[in-house]
Amino acid sequence: MPGYAFSNRSPEADNQLRALESFLDPITARRLVLRPGARCWEAGAGGGSVAYFMARAVGPVGHVVATDIDPLHLVPDDNLSILRHDARETPPPGGPFDVIHARLLLLHLPERRRVLAQMASALAPGGWLVVEEFDCTAAPRVLIAPSDDSAKLFQEVMDALFGVLRDRGADLAWAQDVHGEMAQAGLTDIDTTVHVESWTGGSLAMSLYDNNSRQLEPRLLAAGISPDQLRTFRALARDEAFAAMSYSFVSTRARRA
Repeated sequence: MPGYAFSNRSPEADNQLRALESFLDPITARRLVLRPGARCWEAGAGGGSVAYFMARAVGPVGHVVATDIDPLHLVPDDNLSILRHDARETPPPGGPFDVIHARLLLLHLPERRRVLAQMASALAPGGWLVVEEFDCTAAPRVLIAPSDDSAKLFQEVMDALFGVLRDRGADLAWAQDVHGEMAQAGLTDIDTTVHVESWTGGSLAMSLYDNNSRQLEPRLLAAGISPDQLRTFRALARDEAFAAMSYSFVSTRARRA
C-alpha cells in the first residue's frame, strides 16, 4: 500500500528525528527566506525543529502553521499553530503564505506533483516554496570498511531499503525533478543545491542508517535480507573503522512572482 514508510509513533522515531535534524537543520536554515511578520507553513513538520526555527525568525507578529499527519512531537506556541493535516488535502488555514517548506515529504506521496502545484498556489505574491528531498537513485558510497564483504553487505542492505521505499510508492529520483516541477508551476528564481558529506560509524548522523533498518525491518526481512545481515549492517553503523557518504540532500527553492 502506498504511503509514508516511517511512523512518528515508532520506538525509533525520536532517534530518527534527532539524526535527521543534526544533519539537515543547518542546511535548511540557510535556504529559508524568512522575515519578521511572515506567514509560514511547515508541511510534514516531524519533530518540529524547523517550525520552531521559523517561529523565532518571524517573531511575535508573524505566524507559523506546522502540519503533520501525526503531530505527536509538536508543541504549539504563541505564534505557532499545530494541525493534524494531510498535505494531499487542500492547504491549511492561515494562507496565503510567505514561506512554505516541505522536507522529506513529497517523495513519499504518489500525488507529489499535484501537491507541489497546490503549495505553489498557496503562496502569497513574492512568497517562497522550499522543497528538500533525499536523492535515493543510488546507495550511498562506502568510503572505508573493515572488509570488502562488509562494504558489499552495506550496499546490499541499502539497495533493499530503497526497494522497500519504492514499493511503498516513493519516487527515489523525485529530488531531481523538483526544479522542473517548480518551473511548471509558474514559479521563478528557482535554484537547487545538493549536499553530501561523509559519515563515520558511531556518529549521530550514521545512526540514521541503523535506525532506518530498524523501522523497516519486517519489510527488509520479507525482501530477503537475513537477520544476520541486519545485525552486521547495524554493527557497521557503530564501527569507527567504517565510513560512507550521506544520503544526497537536494534543496530546491523558488519564488512566486
